[in-house]
Amino acid sequence: MKNILCMILILAGVNSIFPQTTMFDGSTDIRTKLLLPRSEGLQLLSGNFAFDSKLSSEAILNDSKSVDDAKKSLWLAAIFSAAVPGAGEFYSERYLKSAIFIAVEAAAIAIGLNYNKKGNNQTNFFQGFADQHWSIVRYANWTLVHAKQINSSINVSQYYVLASNGSVNLGELNRLEGDLGGYYSHQLPPHGEQQYYEEIGKYPQFNVGWDDFGNENTPFTYGDPLTSNFIYYSDQRGKANDYYNVAAKAVLVIVVNHIISTIDAAWSTRNYNKDLEMNVSLEKFDQGFSTVYYAQLNFRYNF
Repeated sequence: MKNILCMILILAGVNSIFPQTTMFDGSTDIRTKLLLPRSEGLQLLSGNFAFDSKLSSEAILNDSKSVDDAKKSLWLAAIFSAAVPGAGEFYSERYLKSAIFIAVEAAAIAIGLNYNKKGNNQTNFFQGFADQHWSIVRYANWTLVHAKQINSSINVSQYYVLASNGSVNLGELNRLEGDLGGYYSHQLPPHGEQQYYEEIGKYPQFNVGWDDFGNENTPFTYGDPLTSNFIYYSDQRGKANDYYNVAAKAVLVIVVNHIISTIDAAWSTRNYNKDLEMNVSLEKFDQGFSTVYYAQLNFRYNF
C-alpha cells in the first residue's frame, strides 16, 4: 500500500513539473511522456492525474501479485526433503546445501550397504568355522563325565542326554545344564539360531566343545585358559558385530539427515520468500528530443 501511495505522489509531482507539451523555438516539439510497464510493453500515460493514478495503482498491484506467485511453499519444500534430503533445498534454490545433503545421504547409504554386506560375509565365515570346529556331542559327553564334580547332587543316570545312535537330546541336555548351576549359567540354544553361535564363543562352559580342547577326560574348571579356537572364534564374531555397528550408525545418519534436511528446507524456503524484495521506482530515458518516464517494478533476489 505504501508503494502505491508513493507512486501516486511521484506521478503527481512529475505531472506538475513536466507539462504534456512544450514548444521550443517555434518548430521543434519537445514531448514528455509517462509510461507504465505492461506484459506486452510500455503503456503511455495520458497526462490526466486521476486516470494515470488509477492506472499506475492497478499496474503496481498486478505486479505485486507476481511476487506472491514467485514465492515457494514451505510445506512442499519440507515434504520434498523428508522424502529425499536436499530436494527441498533444491526447490528453494539453495543448491550448495542441496548438494551437501544429497552427498551425505548417498555416502551414508553406500557405507551402510557396504558394511552390512561385510557383516553378512563375516557372519557366514564365523558360523562356518563354528560348525567345523565345535561339537554338541563333544560338549555333552564332557558335561556328563564331569557333572558330579560340578555339582555333587547330580545323578547323571536321570538325564537321557545321549540317544542310542549317538545324537544329543537337546531338551535333556538343557535340563542338565539348568540343574548343574555354577558356571553352567546358560542353556545351549538349538543349532542355527543366532544365540547358539553367540553363546558357544562367549561363555566358558562351552569351551569344552571346541576340537582343540581335548576329549571328555580332559580336566577343566572355571577360570582355566580358553582354547585357541574359542578365542579366535570370539574375535571373528566380534568383527562381524563391528561391521554391523558401522552399518547401524550409517542408518542413524540417514535418519538424522532426513530430519535436518526437512527442517532446513522449510527454513531455506522461508528465507527465499523473504529475499524476494519488491521495489518500485520512476525511471526515464531520453529518445531524441523526447524524455520518456515510466514506473518500474524491480525484483531483487539475494543469493
